[in-house]
Amino acid sequence: MHPTITKMQEVVAKSDESLIRELLAEDVSFMPPTYYKTWTGREPVAAVLGHVGQVFSDFRYRRVMGDGKDWALEFQCKVGDLDAVGVDLITLNDDGLIQTFEVVMRPYKTIGALRDAMNARVMTDARFLKFREALS
Repeated sequence: MHPTITKMQEVVAKSDESLIRELLAEDVSFMPPTYYKTWTGREPVAAVLGHVGQVFSDFRYRRVMGDGKDWALEFQCKVGDLDAVGVDLITLNDDGLIQTFEVVMRPYKTIGALRDAMNARVMTDARFLKFREALS
């Protein structure tokens, strides 16, 4: 298994933004299941993933599939009292850092709860006003 993928499994559940940031390419692209725009850049993506890690509970990776630069990490977690399963689709760059990170999840009801929880969090994080302007 690629060392970045191994390290990611260790740090994602900790929701430590600084540890996540180290794994991301400077121009990383992140496509969440709750938002139609792509987040781009190490700082905003690390911030989003840090918040997600605090919203998810009982998070664990169930299976890891992939080779080389392309990986799929199947996970399960809870958002509040709702169960979810999902897959992190990750592509690494030539330096072994995460270049693209797309998350697909189910069921729909849990994604709605995740969206609501994330909106509440980012509304109180001043960094997201700056990040949102960059997305526009």
